[in-house]
Amino acid sequence: MGRIVGKEKSTEHNKSVVNQVFIGINVGNEGENEHSMRIENPVIRGFYPDPSVCEAQGKYYLVCSSMQYFPGVPLFESDDLLTWKQIGHCLTRPEQIELNHINSSGGVFAPTIRYHEGRFYMVTTNDTLHRNFYVWTDNIYGEWSDPVFVDQGGIDPTLYFDQGHTYFISNGSDDEGVAGIVQCEIDITTGERLSPRHTIWTGSGGRYLEGPHIYRVGNWYYLLCAEGGTEYGHMVTLARSNRPNGGYASCPFNPVLTNRNLGGYEVQGVGHGDLIQDGYGNWWLLHLGFRQIEKYLTYHHLGRETFLTPVTFTEDGWMEAGEKGTVRKVFDTDRLPDTQAQQKKMLYTFANTTWDLDWCYLRIPHQDNYSLGQDKLILTGTNVTLDDVDSPTFIGLRQKEFTAEIRCQIKAAAGEAGITMLMDENHHYDVAVRKTATGWEALERLNIGDIKSVEKQIPLGADEATLIVRADKLRYTFAVLIHGEEVMLGTAQTRYLSSEVAGGFTGVMIGLYACGFNRAEFTNFRCEYQSESGDEKMMA
Repeated sequence: MGRIVGKEKSTEHNKSVVNQVFIGINVGNEGENEHSMRIENPVIRGFYPDPSVCEAQGKYYLVCSSMQYFPGVPLFESDDLLTWKQIGHCLTRPEQIELNHINSSGGVFAPTIRYHEGRFYMVTTNDTLHRNFYVWTDNIYGEWSDPVFVDQGGIDPTLYFDQGHTYFISNGSDDEGVAGIVQCEIDITTGERLSPRHTIWTGSGGRYLEGPHIYRVGNWYYLLCAEGGTEYGHMVTLARSNRPNGGYASCPFNPVLTNRNLGGYEVQGVGHGDLIQDGYGNWWLLHLGFRQIEKYLTYHHLGRETFLTPVTFTEDGWMEAGEKGTVRKVFDTDRLPDTQAQQKKMLYTFANTTWDLDWCYLRIPHQDNYSLGQDKLILTGTNVTLDDVDSPTFIGLRQKEFTAEIRCQIKAAAGEAGITMLMDENHHYDVAVRKTATGWEALERLNIGDIKSVEKQIPLGADEATLIVRADKLRYTFAVLIHGEEVMLGTAQTRYLSSEVAGGFTGVMIGLYACGFNRAEFTNFRCEYQSESGDEKMMA
């Protein structure tokens, strides 16, 4: 278990002096320091990948990829880097982002958030349209601007402000056709490109060089990137230069962070991160990773999540991260006071969630089909189904833990309405009530690639039922309550909703849906997670 040794809190941030950052990571025993606190990863659980973070006015703000889901780019706030509260989205209007009929795992990904001269900027890619753009706001709790497009290709864009210059950086190819991390200077007001596009680094040798961010620490400009692909070989790599626009030399011990050699360890695929310095003078890396379902079952279905890892700058000015360059699920640290409490929400209901924060839609929704109440949801179905690359009547929560029980009472007027565990249009498991020629039935349906099968059908004596989904690491179990008695419908393996089977970069969504030109009423929704071992210090 990693033991992270730090300093007392400074009275003000010092963003530039390397030797005031932490000097080492030592391996120790649990409880050896009475002032240590335990940090549990991931710090944002479920499908919240590609995190980027900035600090403004004593608080931290973080954004993540949202792909084909709307609203786009979830926005979080934190006082301590440990407990994050979602406060909004950056893309809340259809005119800000084109999502109609886009492919799954396309759309909006790899955002960067930056704060400069009192203004927040979020820059991202619409990968389906192959266009980079940014939006801005002067009020982090308010609306963001219309998109400002930049004439530079590639993906994973970022901004860097330095001495009156604004640099736009992405991966791709420059004006000479050289592939790598590409940079140009822009007018931040208009997005106009002011300089040629040129490649500033070609990476350390790993495939899929991406996720660039630039920082100045002391006399060095650091370029942090991801390589290896967002899978089991993923990694964080580093280069530095004495100027922001070129001459970057690779860190001699790249990668600075990876779990690619930790076979059998739960946390895998770590990479694509962003650096932040806290109010105590410590440096941290917020980055993605995923939890595989079993020690040697290399599947993950919760999506890529957000992890927190401590960073140390060495005496020669290079960066070391985590425990000997690896990420741990749990580590003890005295970098933060033990009065800080990391919190984790275990119960989600209609009453304790917020429709425009916790829930999301598939692509751009037809709002007339949704009636969102405090304790009731009414959905109007159409001829668009979950199997279509379109916008079915669907609203969903990200699955955040392996072990859960989900239940909801559903009453339908016609057609079909139910609960879906959805990875994409070709990979989802549904439990539903449905009107047939002979009456109402409850059903379990499995959709795995080209195989679409109704596994079980049970007659219902009414047009409503309470549907139940139970989840653990290996299986989903589906049931229905009939006259107060629970009737099993079937089970399905979680691995078939994993990225390794379905492909793509998202995670399972717990969705409520309706289809078939009907009106369905959803009440008594409840999603309750169970803590795993090692979660004892997390607060409900």
